[in-house]
Amino acid sequence: MYNKQKQFYNNTVSIKNSCNRLQITGLIRVALTIHDIAKRANVSSATVSRVLNNSGYVKKETKELVESVIKEFGYTPNALARGLSKKDTNTIGVVVPDIENPFFGEVIKGISLVAESHNLNILLCNTNESTEQEKKSLQMLKEQRIKGIVITPTSDTNEFNSEYLDLLESLGIPVILIDRDVKYSKFDGVFIDNIQGAVEGVQCLMKAGHQDIAIIAGPKTSKPGRDRLRGYRQAFAMAGLPVNEDYIVYGDFKLQSGYELTKKLLALPNPPTAIFSSNNMMTLGCIKCIREAGLTLGTDVSLVGFDAIEILDVLNIPITFIDRPTYEMGKIAMEMCWDRLNGTARTDMSQRITLMPKLIVRGSEQGKQ
Repeated sequence: MYNKQKQFYNNTVSIKNSCNRLQITGLIRVALTIHDIAKRANVSSATVSRVLNNSGYVKKETKELVESVIKEFGYTPNALARGLSKKDTNTIGVVVPDIENPFFGEVIKGISLVAESHNLNILLCNTNESTEQEKKSLQMLKEQRIKGIVITPTSDTNEFNSEYLDLLESLGIPVILIDRDVKYSKFDGVFIDNIQGAVEGVQCLMKAGHQDIAIIAGPKTSKPGRDRLRGYRQAFAMAGLPVNEDYIVYGDFKLQSGYELTKKLLALPNPPTAIFSSNNMMTLGCIKCIREAGLTLGTDVSLVGFDAIEILDVLNIPITFIDRPTYEMGKIAMEMCWDRLNGTARTDMSQRITLMPKLIVRGSEQGKQ
């Protein structure tokens, strides 16, 4: 249904609000419930419901007060509140692990575009890579009676997986996975070939003459993290070279871990001449550490990262990286969700699309060997 060779997009979105719940209806707004509005207006939830649905008597002054709160916080009664009274909404839940990561900002932009074209709202939850927060978010979305979920899971470990699968399946609505898979699930999803991306990144460093190549891997609980490490090992096996286990360190996809792990690698008796970083935020931490150490990228230490970092172009810091059609991933995921809601998707099988990454060479793979 979808062509694997997708066009790359360069549009970006910056999201700095770290609220756990956001509502997107073209713009990003704080998501309020009827109870929230009632509390702010100092009235009952029943009164707010009567105002929203234009039913029953409400004093003029009270009605104006409730309407002012609704207007102030950008509440969308037609899509959410009235839907709740009918036990149905026109809202899709979107759950991401790190809203500060530009990758997810771009994904959300693609989701939002398709959702808006189908007159759907988006309720956004940020889990901050916490499985407990993720479960709380899913319970909240269930209470909101959303129509479907697009989610990037935090973990797929066996200890977490069984309970997690039960929770997702109990929602009884379309669930679309994006970027990260869930073990043993049959949910629709759109993914990236992380193994191939890592192979190409490490091979790029090898072609530049490096053999002492370290990897800042992702969490062992994350399939993309494990797959990118697998690609790293595969590149060494293809080259007939041994892997130095001291050069493998595990981060958490956050900037600080990239910084601390780079410092650890550079402090080794025989530090690596090159580093492959498994995501954009850890790459930023890696760059920060290298520059603080007074070293020059692409000369003293070479670097290839996974995912684009557009701010580096502004700062004129050219980094070789593995690119992926992030915006397109969001669009495809939302199209999958719409197909399920619209009854046009096949019911006898799931749709699981894997897109191919692309190596973008900027020169940081070079260096002194």
